[in-house]
Amino acid sequence: MEKPTNMNAPNHLKIVECPRDAMQGFHHFIPTEQKVKYLKSLLNAGYQVLDFGSFVSAKAVPQMADTQKVLEAIHREDYPNTEFLAIVASKRGAVEASEFKEVDVLGFPFSISETFQLRNTHKNISSSFDLVKQLLEITDQSKQKLVVYLSMGFGNPYEDDWSLSMVEDWTGKLVDLGVGVISLSDTVGTASAERLGTVTQSIVQLYDQIEVGVHMHTSTTDWYNKVDSVWKAGCRRMDGAIQGFGGCPFAEDELVGNLPTEKLLTYCAEHSISNSINLPAFESAYNEALKTFT
Repeated sequence: MEKPTNMNAPNHLKIVECPRDAMQGFHHFIPTEQKVKYLKSLLNAGYQVLDFGSFVSAKAVPQMADTQKVLEAIHREDYPNTEFLAIVASKRGAVEASEFKEVDVLGFPFSISETFQLRNTHKNISSSFDLVKQLLEITDQSKQKLVVYLSMGFGNPYEDDWSLSMVEDWTGKLVDLGVGVISLSDTVGTASAERLGTVTQSIVQLYDQIEVGVHMHTSTTDWYNKVDSVWKAGCRRMDGAIQGFGGCPFAEDELVGNLPTEKLLTYCAEHSISNSINLPAFESAYNEALKTFT
């Protein structure tokens, strides 16, 4: 008998909207007031998780310098059904984020590519693994959750070593530490649908006691096969961004956009997959996105 494919409901998809990812690489600074307006439109759409901002160096990511102001202006108590997720890249950022009761989840990018980990957080893999331990201590004390993004989880463009067994081993080490949510990340959008499915299925079946997500970067032509492969592999948590805006600014010179949320909703509709999104409100948020990213 096969293991259950995931701890989540078998036909429900948790959609994580990532405006932070969309905004961080945008070519000009988005005013705080516009950020707040856009985030509120997304919250009205009923997302279960909103990756709204980050507590990182303003020098490294200038777009996120106003995260605290944005958070204070949103009035978190008005949206009790959405988890607010903030990205951190250091202990200092985690401590800062832990002081805000409005933040439910901290997200940390942990890469199995040494090159990318150094580019993204200025730490090697060993130091980053030690940092995960510290982040778990911080989130335990602050009653927050920790999501670890396994960056370059499906391969990397740097000729660093990669294999399925590496992904399995590192996932196991993180699970042993107590990490309860791991999101496998195709950081540069180069993984094939087949590899996405193979890796995801392996992790979901090996570690069915945790929540396994996938964060994909895709082109407008390959999104369907990738989503289909990951869904059939047992993934019940996927990240997206309206119109595919964004991409990791620390990965390559040419960004590959995020998985468009509207495509993800199309897939759900075609396959009768339940989700939490209110479609009329989503349409309003979609229109707000067009105003924000201009």
